[in-house]
Amino acid sequence: MLASRALVLVMLVACGGGAKQGPAVTAVALPPANPAAVAKMVQGVQASKEPGGRPRAVSLLREAIAIDANLWEARYDLGVVLASTGDLAGAEEQLSAAAKLSPDAEDIAVALGEVRRRRGESKAAADGLADFVQNHPQAVEARTLYVAALRESGQVDKAIEQAREALVRKQGDAGALAELALCHLAKGEKDTAQLLAKQAEDANPKSAVAHRAMALVLLANGDDAASFVEFRKATDADPNDTTSRLNMGAVLLRAGVYTKAEEQFRAIVSVSPEDNEAALGLAASLRGEADAQHPQKLDEARKILEAILERDAHDVAALYNLGVLLADFLKRPAEAAPYFKRFLSDAPSDHPRRDDAQKYLDSANVGTGPAPAPPAGPAPAPAPAGGGKK
Repeated sequence: MLASRALVLVMLVACGGGAKQGPAVTAVALPPANPAAVAKMVQGVQASKEPGGRPRAVSLLREAIAIDANLWEARYDLGVVLASTGDLAGAEEQLSAAAKLSPDAEDIAVALGEVRRRRGESKAAADGLADFVQNHPQAVEARTLYVAALRESGQVDKAIEQAREALVRKQGDAGALAELALCHLAKGEKDTAQLLAKQAEDANPKSAVAHRAMALVLLANGDDAASFVEFRKATDADPNDTTSRLNMGAVLLRAGVYTKAEEQFRAIVSVSPEDNEAALGLAASLRGEADAQHPQKLDEARKILEAILERDAHDVAALYNLGVLLADFLKRPAEAAPYFKRFLSDAPSDHPRRDDAQKYLDSANVGTGPAPAPPAGPAPAPAPAGGGKK
């Protein structure tokens, strides 16, 4: 997964439907903003900051857009709120519309790129950001995110070129150095990656992305303990850095420290209840914690996996893990079989759990299949996020 894990909602002051302060190059001729729409938008932004206020925020922002379809600030805010709830398709729709209305706003370009990355559309994210940075060469944040999207779409050499372009425009930028480190890590050049990650940390000791890059380099070197320390520094620097929390949880999960892993995954789902990767990690943690004295943890894990599949019926990690949970832990093999069948139907041909799933189905009794395999997700090191918003 590469991608920064959440977008940051900013309070926008709409003085009309024009471009906001930032790297604007040209003005977009839009009619004056409707005051009633602006009022709804402000209410929506405030509601998004309240506990449990996101559904109301979505409603208010939609009302603002219904009143004034050209109010790009409301579309941007709605896109950010939808992304935070896990509705990435809806977020992309609103952010794309906002980008058409205000093509020079870097915040929109970055938010749209982040959403596309989270949807697994790294090439689409790179293509969109390529157009933006070509027209806005000084937009370092957008260019750094462009580097991440290029790296994730397999264009590592081009990503390195763009990271260097960012550093020409902003020497010593921690985010660009961190992304450059991850590019070299992707090429297997671990020593160079570690050197660049250290430069990023030296450039800004409080940079979450710099600490995260160092953590991922250390993780690739097999130093789980040191990587965990760096992930902790990243979350201390930015409590909203859910990518680092996800990695910390994965490291703890791999080490069998299930209770501590649960804490990290719960911290993510408490703010992003529809984050499937974090939910999958939480289910795996609960499964590891369950014993004769805590059988309820298995039932909670089952409900979490079922909720993931309600959001995405083709989530192969959830399908496999729910099958294993039912077959080997809850001893309900008949209920497990359909999930393994769905997994085999949806999983790519080279998925590492295909053989295990087939063995479960081939067994005369699903419950006497292979020993419980490690959960299919989350991966110990999700595709790292470099310089984008969290």
